[in-house]
Amino acid sequence: MKTVVAYFFGILVLVIGSCTSANKGEYKEKASSSEFLHRSMKAITDRIVHDIFSPPVASRIYTYASVAAYEAAIQQDSSYRSLAGQLHGLETVPKPDRSQEYSFGLASTQALVKVGRTLIFSEADLDVFIEQIMKEYKATGIPEDVFERSVAYGDQVAAHILAWSSKDNYKQSRSFPKYSIENNPATWKPTPPAYMDAVEPHWNKIRPFVIDSAAQFKPVPPTTFSIQKTSQFYKEAFEVFEVVKNITEEQRAIASFWDCNPFAMNVRGHVMFATKKISPGGHWINITRTVCEQTKATMVQSAEAYTRVSLSLVDGFISCWDEKYRSRVIRPETYINQYISEDWVPVLQTPPFPEYTSGHSVISSSAAVALTKLFGDNYAFTDSTEVEFGMGARKFTSFYQAAEEAGISRMYGGIHYRPAFEVGGKQGRAVGELIAQRIVTKK
Repeated sequence: MKTVVAYFFGILVLVIGSCTSANKGEYKEKASSSEFLHRSMKAITDRIVHDIFSPPVASRIYTYASVAAYEAAIQQDSSYRSLAGQLHGLETVPKPDRSQEYSFGLASTQALVKVGRTLIFSEADLDVFIEQIMKEYKATGIPEDVFERSVAYGDQVAAHILAWSSKDNYKQSRSFPKYSIENNPATWKPTPPAYMDAVEPHWNKIRPFVIDSAAQFKPVPPTTFSIQKTSQFYKEAFEVFEVVKNITEEQRAIASFWDCNPFAMNVRGHVMFATKKISPGGHWINITRTVCEQTKATMVQSAEAYTRVSLSLVDGFISCWDEKYRSRVIRPETYINQYISEDWVPVLQTPPFPEYTSGHSVISSSAAVALTKLFGDNYAFTDSTEVEFGMGARKFTSFYQAAEEAGISRMYGGIHYRPAFEVGGKQGRAVGELIAQRIVTKK
């Protein structure tokens, strides 16, 4: 009888042990879901839209948050390599205690939201999201000590990344002088309806992340300004005038889809109000999420994708803004109203900074390089980014096709001449190729 009891007791122990192991394995799988990271990145994007960060500043937020997420996530996969020593100024990132158990998926999400929270304005709003997602992590069955240890490690990585970010000259640039408007007819002037000041005229002073300097990919000079009807500049302006005057519904849809104006002013009689939209960089971050979900990318793979794309965005903006405030080219709206037709109005609201080169063209091409390197040529996807802003989705057969459409959308919208997006596309691709070549994520 004792033998029988002992036998069944042994079976019970095995069953309980196997259930415990299964539950433990289940929590690890759930806590490592990349959806936590994707939802957290979207939460940061929503706050970037709410806080109305300019496109260059938004790219900076995305990059520091993404690098933090990546550095925490790779601790679960020894085949990945840290970016310390590869990104300018980034020193060795703190390592976890290998004798202890962690959920590096949780640590990665914590690092992402901690950095994002520090760099945005609406912290309280993001806190609500963070509280909810941490409840969901706990609901996976993660042991309390593992939860606390993982959050603490995420905080440690975030603190390291934030200390690095504090030395990129951003804070100092907040006190730099505003852009001075020149009497020179060839140079940029504020445009209606808000006549806003020039955005980030000193962005080329921000420390680059991968490229050697803001001027490393200095493009060819813009077309020489002229008001003569036989001049090349007049012909380029007249092309924009004609495109907008005879715009098709498809062209209008393309212009609106890639508008990505974070702060469009609307005038209704004596009332003026702003419409907030996703930034150009945010649009490509959302494309990254779409593709990661479509390919079922892991937490680490998703963190890598966000990092590579955000690096392409931030250095693309640094390179582009360097040229914008070097050439200070007049916008089509200003030129056309003065020299072609005073009644002409662009399809899109003219952004508050010089024309050459096109920022959207530069960063779209740069981001397309990063995504193509990760997911391959001719990768077909549906971009639903603008659905929440009242537009439909668009389908693309490759990332480069999407980037090219983003580029020409600027002429359809009446805010750029042809060289701005053609040269800008080449500029962005050069930035993207250098980043893809220099950044090594696999050992």
